[in-house]
Amino acid sequence: MPLLELMLFVLVLLIGLSIVWSTLRTGMSPMMSSRKACQTMLAAIEKPAAGTLIDLGSGWGTLVIAVAKQYPTQQVIGYELSWLPWLVSVIRKRALGLTNLSLYRKDYNEANLSNASTLFCYLFPKAMNSLQEKLQLELANGTRIISNTFALPSSEPTSVMRLKDFYQTPIYVYDWKNTKSPCEEQQTAPGAKVN
Repeated sequence: MPLLELMLFVLVLLIGLSIVWSTLRTGMSPMMSSRKACQTMLAAIEKPAAGTLIDLGSGWGTLVIAVAKQYPTQQVIGYELSWLPWLVSVIRKRALGLTNLSLYRKDYNEANLSNASTLFCYLFPKAMNSLQEKLQLELANGTRIISNTFALPSSEPTSVMRLKDFYQTPIYVYDWKNTKSPCEEQQTAPGAKVN
């Protein structure tokens, strides 16, 4: 086997292993949002409030790059664990000169989302369950959440848009309202006294 073919084989193997590893870790392989889904999710932003626009699982950069291009004066962040999709999106970001876009190879569960004005996600149902818990701890009321295909389990969407595709794919839009009661918030606050 010539050296070039061997190097190509090793590269493809490493790419495959990287995607398999991140899929096993997160439970979902990096999936691109369709063009229709990206357009619908961008339209659902409306006018973002002052704050960061964050893509939770930015994958190959399809949506997060479109958001950064549409809102060049706002900070846009993408979190992606899988090495290859993250690298591809970093290369695309640099080629386009998007200075307002930061891409992190990091689990969004380890990030603080409290400064977000808009969150985007295309996650599987189990991840949506854990995301709901994280949002209750970190998000301010009024933060917009836009989810491709999967709903938050314990929240009522503000609206649901259906794509004109074979699956009638739903895009869920939420204007976040924290469901924690004032007593629960008091109990979780450090040094808080409960009467």
